[in-house]
Amino acid sequence: MSDPQPNPELLRSLGHLARGLSALFWGLPASLIICTGTASAGWFKGFWAVPALAATGLLLFGLWQMGSFQKQERPWRAALDRARVLALVNFGLCPFLYWWNRMPGHPFFTILVGVLALSGLLFLFDLNLVLARLGAMLPDETLRHETKQFTTLNRALLVAMLFLVAIYFVLVRAPGLPPQVLVMIEWLERTSHWSLVFLILVPLSLTMALIWKTKEVILASVFDVRQ
Repeated sequence: MSDPQPNPELLRSLGHLARGLSALFWGLPASLIICTGTASAGWFKGFWAVPALAATGLLLFGLWQMGSFQKQERPWRAALDRARVLALVNFGLCPFLYWWNRMPGHPFFTILVGVLALSGLLFLFDLNLVLARLGAMLPDETLRHETKQFTTLNRALLVAMLFLVAIYFVLVRAPGLPPQVLVMIEWLERTSHWSLVFLILVPLSLTMALIWKTKEVILASVFDVRQ
């Protein structure tokens, strides 16, 4: 008895899913490095905001590629749609990094860059939820367990980061602070961009590791289906 023919639609959706995960894997570090460098060091001045748009656009492309997989699963679709909206916000706001670097004291650009930073953290938070939903649908039990464990850890770290950022803004506006606290706040203001990068490296690296492993599981399943 011959083996059943693989479902072409399933293979196509798995291919798009793997392509989207690859775009996310490379787009995450590229977006962090390029956007931070554009805002703080004025990198790529001759290219305006094109590098930042390309990096954040790669994330948006990756999420759109993943949309053809399991369209009937509502929790998966809801998490993916939220991530798409946040990726679109990041894409739309990243040009203001260039203008903020040129006019750092401008309040309008400062507010928009702050919104972009918040949107970036929320995007990474929701991307972990997307990976958790995706891992729950895949047949690999080890991947499902690791995805659930590490996405929970990542989201807890990101919530803690948001809490620390909120404390920082409260302290900045609080009157009558001790001199030691004022010195620490002044140091944080000078190094705020790179401090945020340092704090986000752990959840970012864990997210990238999960993306890579998920992609490998999907590629292995595609080859198994074709054999």
